[in-house]
Amino acid sequence: FRPLRLLPHPGRAHVHPGLRGPACERGLRHLGGAAGPRSFTERRHEVSGDKDGSEQEMTSFLKELANEMSVTAVAEVPGAAPAPAKMAVEHLNLFYGDFQGLRDVNLTFPENQVTALIGPSGCGKSTLLKTLNRMNDLVEGCRVEGSVLLDGADAYRTLDATDLRRRVGMVFQQPNPFPMSIYDNVAFGPRSHGVRAKADLDVIVEESLRAAAIWDELKDRLKKNALGLSGGQQKRLCIARALAVQPEVLLLDESTSALDPISTAKIEELIGQLKERYTVIMVTHNMLQALRISDKTTFFLLGEVVEAGDTDTIFSAPIDPRTADYVAGRFG
Repeated sequence: FRPLRLLPHPGRAHVHPGLRGPACERGLRHLGGAAGPRSFTERRHEVSGDKDGSEQEMTSFLKELANEMSVTAVAEVPGAAPAPAKMAVEHLNLFYGDFQGLRDVNLTFPENQVTALIGPSGCGKSTLLKTLNRMNDLVEGCRVEGSVLLDGADAYRTLDATDLRRRVGMVFQQPNPFPMSIYDNVAFGPRSHGVRAKADLDVIVEESLRAAAIWDELKDRLKKNALGLSGGQQKRLCIARALAVQPEVLLLDESTSALDPISTAKIEELIGQLKERYTVIMVTHNMLQALRISDKTTFFLLGEVVEAGDTDTIFSAPIDPRTADYVAGRFG
């Protein structure tokens, strides 16, 4: 195990560098973030109140916000080359018995970027996430066809499942700390991989908790049971536990679901920092969250990829009308 490279922890909440315009301010205020002159909710109540007016207002707002991101990103990274793919899936089909959960999915996940998977409940987002590190191996009757690639190596044919899960860590929607101390939760993975020296474990635990932006809150409580933490703290502890084995890819399944705005802001800030070191693939139902922190977005519907691309393009100029309807809030 090599020491983690600790990332800076700015005093203010993390905001995607492309989101600095008036639409960003209104959107952040609407979701409990940075205050702006008017929230989107306030703007919505200014329209006539009919359904079509509200949908048009939502569409206009999302396009304005995405355009602000696009303009700033182009100004900051002129002529930037596409990031190399860290993971990819090719012609992926997944079956639970006779039911097909994923249909001919083809995607690439760029290295050191955040990819958001969006879509209504039950459309295959979390199923894909669990397929990327072979968690579906544990589901009886599950069958996978096609390829899942990590640095070009086939995850199902050439990589050992245990090593794959070390390299591709996952944090589930419901935080699942083990019923043991905070210290032992973080040290569990390294111990499983052969790290025994207490001095080494002390370093790993501290650096992992720092990387998950929770060291200052927990440094005096390391021997306390992890089940006594708040929901937001448990989520960040689970992220620290995943980081302790030094993965290359981090999978996040609705990492801010059911959290208060302050805890949500902390985790979004953390995700913005983590992508400097890891490739992050996240499932979210929050459209503005995807706009704030993701570089790429993929829209799923009924087990199929409807559209995938740069986040600002997906929200401001989607090609498929189903994508436009979803990001405008007309269904889902």
